[in-house]
Amino acid sequence: MNLTALFFIAMLVAFLTAIPPGLLNMTAAKISLKEGYARGIVFSIGAALVFMFQTLIAAVFARFLSEHPDVIDILQRVAFVIFVLITVYFLVIAKKQNKPEAELETKSKRSRFFHGMFLSSINMFPIPFHAYVTITFASFGWLTFDKPGISTYVVGAAMGSFVNLYVYIFFFDKIKKKKDTSQKNMNLLIGMITGVISIITLISILRKYY
Repeated sequence: MNLTALFFIAMLVAFLTAIPPGLLNMTAAKISLKEGYARGIVFSIGAALVFMFQTLIAAVFARFLSEHPDVIDILQRVAFVIFVLITVYFLVIAKKQNKPEAELETKSKRSRFFHGMFLSSINMFPIPFHAYVTITFASFGWLTFDKPGISTYVVGAAMGSFVNLYVYIFFFDKIKKKKDTSQKNMNLLIGMITGVISIITLISILRKYY
C-alpha cells in the first residue's frame, strides 16, 4: 500500500477509536475550558508523544509476532471473540453513565505537558490494540514491517490521536451541551467500529482456509 494512504488510514483508525469520551480527551477539553486553548494543546502534545511511543512498541511487537504465524492465529481468534463481546456490550448492554466533573487545578504549560504524558502512559490499551491492527493490516498487504511502513503507521496514528484531542478542545462546549443525548450515539458508534473490526478479523481468519 502507498505510504500516504497508510498514513491516513492509521490516522483515521486512531481518531475513530478515541472518539468516545475518555480520560484523555475529556481532560484536554476541561483544561482548555478552564485554562485556555494553549494549555489544552500542550497537554495534548504530551499525550500524543507517549501514544506515538506506545504505537511504536506495538508495531515492533507485531513484527516479532509476524515471524511466528502460529501465535498470530491464536491471537486473532482471541481478538475476534473480544471484539465481538465489546460490540455486543456497546450496542446492547451499555447504558448512559453520568459522572461528576472534577475540578482542575491551574497549572503551568510545562506541567500540563507532563500531565498529558503521565495520563497517556497509564493507558496501556493502545499497545495490544495497535499490535493487533498492524498485524491485521499486514495480513491484507496494507503494511510492511520495514522502517518506512512502521514509521508511517506510527506517525499517522499519533497524528490521529492528537487530532481527536484537538477536536475535543475546540468543540467541547457543543459536546458538553449534547452530552446526555450524545452518549447513546457514542456507544452506538464505538459498537459499530468494533463490529467492523470483528468482521475484518473474521475475514482475515477465513482467508487462511480458502
